[in-house]
Amino acid sequence: MSTGLVNALTYLILLLVGAAAAFLISRSYYLRQREQLARKEVDEGREMVETAKSQAREIVLAAKSEALAMVTSAEEEAKRQRLAVQEAERRSDERRASLDERLDRVEKREIKLNKRQSLVDKRAGDLEKAYTKHMEELERIAKMTPDEAKQILLEEVEKTARQDMARIIRAVEEEAQATADQQAKKIVAWTIQRIATENVADLVVTAVPLPTEEMKGRIIGRNGRNIRAFEQAAGVDVIVDDTPEAVTISCFSPIRREVARRAMEKLVLDGRIHPARIEKLLEDATQDVEREVKEAGEHAAMDARVHGLHREVVKILGRLKYRTSYGQNQLHHAVETAQIAGLLAAELGANMEVAKAAGLLHDLGKAIDQEIEGTHAAIGADICRRYGVSPLVVRAIAAHHHEVDQETIEDIIVEIADAISGARPGARRESVENYLRRIKTLEEVANSFEGVAESYALQAGREVRIIVKPEEIDDLAAVQLSRDVAKKVEELMQFPGQIKVTVIREMRAVDYAK
Repeated sequence: MSTGLVNALTYLILLLVGAAAAFLISRSYYLRQREQLARKEVDEGREMVETAKSQAREIVLAAKSEALAMVTSAEEEAKRQRLAVQEAERRSDERRASLDERLDRVEKREIKLNKRQSLVDKRAGDLEKAYTKHMEELERIAKMTPDEAKQILLEEVEKTARQDMARIIRAVEEEAQATADQQAKKIVAWTIQRIATENVADLVVTAVPLPTEEMKGRIIGRNGRNIRAFEQAAGVDVIVDDTPEAVTISCFSPIRREVARRAMEKLVLDGRIHPARIEKLLEDATQDVEREVKEAGEHAAMDARVHGLHREVVKILGRLKYRTSYGQNQLHHAVETAQIAGLLAAELGANMEVAKAAGLLHDLGKAIDQEIEGTHAAIGADICRRYGVSPLVVRAIAAHHHEVDQETIEDIIVEIADAISGARPGARRESVENYLRRIKTLEEVANSFEGVAESYALQAGREVRIIVKPEEIDDLAAVQLSRDVAKKVEELMQFPGQIKVTVIREMRAVDYAK
């Protein structure tokens, strides 16, 4: 072989040996890397297992704590329920003992009444025997004919029957009055306590203050053109008198008066007073008042919890915001009447919705009674009937002043609620002259009956006490006198609420030791 070939083979062999060595070296390094990576993954797996074990232990501990809390809470709840059951049993035992004691008292009272009834029957028998003996003696002494005796007997029986009847009437009236007064006072007091009402009467302001006296001349204008334009556009009378720094607006319509007052205040504040400006401000004030009227009606219906009313009815209702009666705002009075009527209806088992709606709308006619002829009750009923209000509500509105016969309990409830709202303390103001006239008339009515010695009006005219002459008026006549005086007061006087008539008969025997 030649030397070149040998060298080539040698080089080739060396090259193969180097490649094999490199392959072995790289394979060994690769195996060592995989071994390290496997160890690292094993270590991470162990850490994850330890973390999972730790979380599992924490979850188990939390579950045990929650279970312990739930057991504790359940035990406490069971304890509270046991205490509540024990308290209910104790109250039941106390109530049972109270009922047993009351039953014993009733039985004792019944025994006493039976004894008293026996005594009364015995006395009645004795009286009957005495009466028979008396009649026989009369027949023997007077030697009367049977017809005459019969006539005298009839007169005696009639007199006795009248006395018994008066006695029974008085007993029944006292019992009925005691029961009715107690129940009525309870219902009325409970009803009034559940409503919160205003005690200050609202008044419509008609005087507009001025910054200076010079403003009066600007309001009047040249040759009075400004004041004439204002009066014609607003439909009111503007009174400019000697009142310092103020003008007065007069009008029968409270709405027009309020519009005029607002427009006048804006004119005074603005200072530009001429016919065109007057018309513009009056138009703005009219829109403001109409918007407030609508909002007031909606708020009143919401406060009274009366829903489903026609928007025209609500609008007319809102006009009552500017209407007063003896100083009492009529919109507040309507809401208050609705609340009282609803509470009374709930107590008496009547229709609450009808009572509340009729109470809210009972004075609806007062909002426009200056524009339409007729009583406010009839006007309000016609308006409600026109806009689809329930016939039961319409009848209650028309009947709350007895212009229409009252047929349902809701009619009576509305009348009572109206009287309570108008007669409660602070609701309405009364002039001194009217108050004195009412007191004087009340005493004059009482003094007009025979046998009356003196009479006194008490409690602002809500009670009259009559002292009678005992030698002329006996006990039965005193009962009849109280009824006669009450009836005459109802016929001759107009008054809110009721007037209590008390007749006092007293016999005094006086002597002196010398």
